[in-house]
Formats: sequence, C-alpha cells, structure tokens
Amino acid sequence: MASPDTKAITGLEGTIDPREPEGALAEFYRAFNGRALTLMERNWAASAEVSMDNPLGGICRGWDEIRPVYARIFASPARVTVALHEYTIHRFGETFLAVGREYGAFLAGEVSFSLELRTSRLFVDAGDRWRQIHHHGSVEDPELLARYQAAVR
Repeated sequence: MASPDTKAITGLEGTIDPREPEGALAEFYRAFNGRALTLMERNWAASAEVSMDNPLGGICRGWDEIRPVYARIFASPARVTVALHEYTIHRFGETFLAVGREYGAFLAGEVSFSLELRTSRLFVDAGDRWRQIHHHGSVEDPELLARYQAAVR
C-alpha cells in the first residue's frame, strides 16, 4: 500500500508539467485557487463522459454541466481556496487516481472558516497531457457541510 505524500499540492508550485500526475494536480489547484476558468478547462477533458460529485454542485455529468459550477464559484464574491494533502497517486495504465484530503478556507465578508474535504480525482492520459475525467469531494463533518452550503447560497 502506498504511503500518503507529506508534501501538499497547492497550485503555487513553480514548474507544472501536465504530463506528470503531480503536474496535472498542481495545474488543477492553480486553476481553482486562481479562479482561472481557461486553465480549468484545459485541465478537464471536454467530454460528455466526465463527471463530478461535490458538496456544492451535486452530481454533474459532462463538461457542459461541470463548467458552470466552476464559473459560479469563480464569479462569487466568496473566496474558496484548497490544497491537496495526505494524498496517494494510483496509476492504472493510461489513468491515475489521486486520493487525499483538501484543506483550505472559505472567506466572504465577515464570514470565514476552515474547510476539510475528502477528495479523489481521476485523470486519463490524453497523449500530450493528463486530463481530469472525474472528481468526488465530500465533507465529513455534517456541521461544516451545512455551514459551507449555507454560506454559498
């Protein structure tokens, strides 16, 4: 069994090579934390077959459903940042799965609190780079989940 990596992926890594799993992950966090929709689009496969299941967007199938979730988060006055911690990378031929925890923060005016999510991200080798094809995120603490969902509504 793989041991979790102790170095966080924040998106602030200097060199990002999306042909390497860590680079594809760093690109995602750079896009998310930097509110960069164009970079987010490059990170995901633009397919009807991709999927996402998270506490804010519910279950989305296809890039046409996923893109508006990120657009709404990025356009919001609330600021959400996360980094990947305690993760393992599992390679299966032309795919890799990252499993770990996201620690971060929510800030909107006077409202702020820490975030902690369980997360998994699945990527496929698209030839020239890894592209994300699935994300699942969940909040373990029901009180934190309720607070997070109420804050973004």
